[in-house]
Amino acid sequence: MKFPNGWVGGAALIAGPVLLLVGTLLRSPFNFFFPDQLRAVAEHPGLMRAAYTAFLAGHVVMWAAVACLAQRIGVRSPRWAAWGGILVTVGLFARTFHAGVDQAAFNATRHLGVEQATELVARGYGELHLFSFLSFTIMFGWYVLAFGAHRGGVLGKIRAVALAAMGLLPLGVLKGTEVVSVIGTTGLCVALVPLGIQVLREQPRPTRKNVLTAVPVALGLGALAVLSTLG
Repeated sequence: MKFPNGWVGGAALIAGPVLLLVGTLLRSPFNFFFPDQLRAVAEHPGLMRAAYTAFLAGHVVMWAAVACLAQRIGVRSPRWAAWGGILVTVGLFARTFHAGVDQAAFNATRHLGVEQATELVARGYGELHLFSFLSFTIMFGWYVLAFGAHRGGVLGKIRAVALAAMGLLPLGVLKGTEVVSVIGTTGLCVALVPLGIQVLREQPRPTRKNVLTAVPVALGLGALAVLSTLG
């Protein structure tokens, strides 16, 4: 059995890019740099939290999408699949780390106000951490994965270039939306959403037993999610 399976991988190939595009577009009305992002959080808290949550969720979901894509590349180009998959996955970890810092900055804005939160973020913005040394993976990994996808016969030239456009997405803490952000996330949708639909169509139809099993599992996971917020 492959991990993730086709249902998970296919759904992730659709949901991940769409979530990233939605998050990118939601924060597009506000200026790019972190003082403006924090000011936007204070003035439009619901919108900004939705934008950053969608962006974070997209990167979390993308691990399964990348794994599914790497599986397909690996049939003909296993080395490109391995390197592309590893580099992009590490980049996803880095983006998730940045999202944690974003959340801390949002909380500081709510409790301390925009000015103090901005000063706090500015003081620590250049601090070194593990992902300071791995930030190249955030951009470079997409180029390797896109080349491997084309070489492995998974994506044609146009969709491979669209996938590589994700390497244009700005990186770092509290980064807003630029034109290249929209280009990158739109390119990701162009590259992977059709593949996700294809993967889902290839899967066998779920049996009645599968459906009946999925319902209590989903309810159980939902209950665990609620309990997790209490600890």
